[in-house]
Amino acid sequence: MKPTLFVLAAGMGSRYGGLKQLDGLGPNGETIMDYSIFDAIRGGFGKVVFVIRRDFEDAFREKVLSKYEGHIPTELVFQSINDLPEGFKCPEGRQKPWGTNHAVLMGKDVIKEPFAVINADDFYGRDTFAVIGKYLSSLPADAHDDYCMVGFRVGNTLSESGTVARGICSTDADGHLTTVVERTEIMRVNGPVCYKDEKGEWVSVPDNTPVSMNVWGFTPDYFAHSEKYFKEFLSDPKNMENLKAEFFIPLMVNKLINDKTSTVTVLDTTSHWFGVTYAADRQGVVDKIQALIDKGEYPAKLF
Repeated sequence: MKPTLFVLAAGMGSRYGGLKQLDGLGPNGETIMDYSIFDAIRGGFGKVVFVIRRDFEDAFREKVLSKYEGHIPTELVFQSINDLPEGFKCPEGRQKPWGTNHAVLMGKDVIKEPFAVINADDFYGRDTFAVIGKYLSSLPADAHDDYCMVGFRVGNTLSESGTVARGICSTDADGHLTTVVERTEIMRVNGPVCYKDEKGEWVSVPDNTPVSMNVWGFTPDYFAHSEKYFKEFLSDPKNMENLKAEFFIPLMVNKLINDKTSTVTVLDTTSHWFGVTYAADRQGVVDKIQALIDKGEYPAKLF
């Protein structure tokens, strides 16, 4: 069974100032998602599921889904802050979505095979999809709790325009993930790569420190784990009182690792990440895509 690609595309891109998922950056108006889908097809994926918000469904169907017809099957699922387990209600005044793992939960009814999760607005590169596609395709039919993550070197994932958010990872001798800590402010500070810790202080890390760029590989049992833990998350008063609290993928993964329920193999990749975190990043991404086309990595027109 071919794995599914699950694309997280529900965010507005507040720092960028618009629906960056629909921004044409390639020479024929290709979005970053288009390159991910193209690479996923080359990497052996058999279906693509997008999670979006309903308020831009029409634009998404017109500008995105239509171009994949005849290339790969697609499905849409929707994320809403009011989509909560029975017995829970969204706190008054909350406007922020519940986070990446809540978005993943939206796929539980349509994904029945091993799947990879990616962000819509990150350019991951061909090797990323080849590596994770191979891992997921090789899993036995009854596989469960055997997950994976593509690890990027933090020094290759920065923006020249400001801080970025990354999951900083640690691994054991077998290459299994031991911890992933979401750091929401990472940048170079006078040379070294640094993240801002809980005390507001900058902490330096080596350039080759593996980080999560939200490229995860799961089997469908992950949905049941997530449903159970999301109820625990919502039952914690501090998460309901904090109107910006989020149910991140690393939070779920850390729990499964610490409970020794699941293992997560960290996959190495030769890919270099780039993306549009800020509006000032846009032209640089356009130039990098054109350079890859000039090198023959991609055709000038994808679909």
